[in-house]
Amino acid sequence: MIYLSLILFILNSWELPAPIDKEPVPSAFFKDRLHAYIWLNWSVLPISRIAETIGAKEEDILKIGKRMGLPDPYPITENEIERLHCTIIRRNWHLLPYEQIIKLLKWDTHQLAYTLREDDFLFIKLGNFKPRCSPLTYQEPDEKTIEYELQIGNLVKILFPDGIKCWGEPPYHFIKELSDFNNTKIEESPTKEIPRYCSSYFLKYGDPFLNLEESYPKGYIQKLRANGVNGIWLQSVLYLLTPFPWDPEISKGWEKRLENLKRFSEDLQKEGIKVYLYLNEPRAMPNSFYDKFPDLKGVTEGEFSALCTSHPDVQNYIKNSVRTICEKVPEIGGFFTISASENLTNCWSHFHGEQCPRCKERHAEDVIAELHRLIYSGIESANSSCKLIAWDWGWRSDWVEKIAVNTPTQMAFMSVSEWDIPIVRGGINSVIGEYSLTEPGPGPRASRHWKIAKKYGHPVFAKLQIGTTWELGSVPYIPVLGNVATHAVNLREKHLDGCMLGWTLGGYPSPNIQVFNLIMDNPEYDIHTALVQVAEKRFGKAVAPIMVTAWKQITKAFKEYPFHILAVYQSPVHVGPSNPLWTTPTGYNATMTGFPYDDAKNWCGVFPLEIFANQMEKVSHGFTESLSTIKKETENIEFDKSMYKKNFEQECRVIEVCSLHFESVANQIRFVILRNELLNNNISNERKQQIIENLTKLIKREKELATKEYYIQITDSRIGFEATNHYFFVPLDLALKSLNCEYLLNDWIPQLSK
Repeated sequence: MIYLSLILFILNSWELPAPIDKEPVPSAFFKDRLHAYIWLNWSVLPISRIAETIGAKEEDILKIGKRMGLPDPYPITENEIERLHCTIIRRNWHLLPYEQIIKLLKWDTHQLAYTLREDDFLFIKLGNFKPRCSPLTYQEPDEKTIEYELQIGNLVKILFPDGIKCWGEPPYHFIKELSDFNNTKIEESPTKEIPRYCSSYFLKYGDPFLNLEESYPKGYIQKLRANGVNGIWLQSVLYLLTPFPWDPEISKGWEKRLENLKRFSEDLQKEGIKVYLYLNEPRAMPNSFYDKFPDLKGVTEGEFSALCTSHPDVQNYIKNSVRTICEKVPEIGGFFTISASENLTNCWSHFHGEQCPRCKERHAEDVIAELHRLIYSGIESANSSCKLIAWDWGWRSDWVEKIAVNTPTQMAFMSVSEWDIPIVRGGINSVIGEYSLTEPGPGPRASRHWKIAKKYGHPVFAKLQIGTTWELGSVPYIPVLGNVATHAVNLREKHLDGCMLGWTLGGYPSPNIQVFNLIMDNPEYDIHTALVQVAEKRFGKAVAPIMVTAWKQITKAFKEYPFHILAVYQSPVHVGPSNPLWTTPTGYNATMTGFPYDDAKNWCGVFPLEIFANQMEKVSHGFTESLSTIKKETENIEFDKSMYKKNFEQECRVIEVCSLHFESVANQIRFVILRNELLNNNISNERKQQIIENLTKLIKREKELATKEYYIQITDSRIGFEATNHYFFVPLDLALKSLNCEYLLNDWIPQLSK
């Protein structure tokens, strides 16, 4: 998470990673960078800034855009640009050098460097390297170039007779809808309600404690509470919320942040919601920091080293920081930790404590147990009743018992519920890692860890992904309510002490969250009863039975999802039909939720390509069939309330987008397989013709999918969005994919047939 107030501190510590000598990926449609640059930035930046960055006049860019059939520019605001910075960086990564990306964003070198490293691993999502791009400079178009631009414009008119739009519904319009507050009294919550907390669906990165209401406006809080959520979480950094004893300057503003957090926590408490802070501590410091404080230095990784938690001064810092937060914000609900992996924190967090002169004499589980004792002592010394929840993410299973023995019994143990569930899809064995809705938990790892924790008197929490997962992160939720309800019933029988409902994605107030919490709060409810009640509240009694049947059909289809942790990160499932089709291999490897490229061999995890494609097709077919049934059976039904109709239309759009994305993944895999086979000069003429026919069908279908989703996205600003990636794609990307497909059909396929 990026904290802009820290940039001054790390000016000399963060540098942009040097570009490597690798050619950028060429556009799958445009003949040059200039036209790709104008198209890709048209809807996400002011035309004046697009022009200025490449030395053009605003009217120059407008003329080119108009000739290419682009719509009137969208009057994008600075706040929208700030919320779109990941989208902007991603779409210019293969077009511009660093200095021009910086100019586009109106940033400086250090802000970009810090964002790439700290904004939810953005640099890793971009591939962990920057391709070397020469500066892009505007040149006055000649007659041939103008003719080329007009040809693109004519193609746009053919494919989109009514023209194309930048957005339709403005970007982030859903925030306005979710922020609407009404004075309707929320029903009283069950007296034995356990903690259930989630992250904001639209969490704003930067320094969230300076304006917490931007990520959690009152209307959104109200909607979460109405769906059974009683907690929200925020990532926190101790040296931003409390004085950093060795360099107080980097904590500048900590009093204001805690003051804001206190007021925010007080307001939420009135709504029945607690605030939980995520701790990944202590944060590593730049190596230059240890020139002054060498005794504090622990394990080193690159430019940073851990603050060693075996050192008494670091121990006092952790304890005192937690105590300060608890004293200043007594309404705080609790802290949850990740103590092994993610960022470098304690010396054993990345399993190399032997490199530290102090920690090499200690076992990892001893260091981690001590860290949690320190945090708890800070809570206890403030006489706070807030919870401490130790998330076992990254722990080795043989650590759990010793940590349980050596930590206060008040400390809860949290495990990813679905982790390690074995599955078979298409005859291939796989295993659930995390971020899964395809198979209800709990799995063997969580069950084992909970059993150990309970043995020593600890509370137990489940970490879940109730709304959406990286199985498809660009929709607000995946409506597999049957699996969600089954998981809730299974966990209800475990008598848990709390649940984390999702990581940074999945915080939309969805029917998934509603049915999960309904079952957890009502031990007498079975799955069908809960589904019916949720459907009636959202769609009315007339439509409810139809939607319940559809949810069950969708759940059955989702049981075919070919889950593998690499597949959910690297496949094109998040970008769906917006991903281009290249006629020749790009030579690039797929990245984590960033660029899938055409790297089909790395999209599928343990699954053979054709089996993965078949499974995705099965999932898509199930969603499509359920949507057809819904529309057929509701054709003559009148909705009792406008709210019911709106909820119904939104639900149908989500179902359709899921179907489009799953089918598109299957299409893209088959396209790459056939394209690569076509490059083999040893194939027969008969086989070549078969390949061309199949490619033609796939390209036509991809064009249909992209066009369908374009019209959905301009209607529904939720589509394509996820909090840490911002918009995976925008409407003009889907329009461009249609152009890409039309080009392949009109130019590439005829050339192949010669």
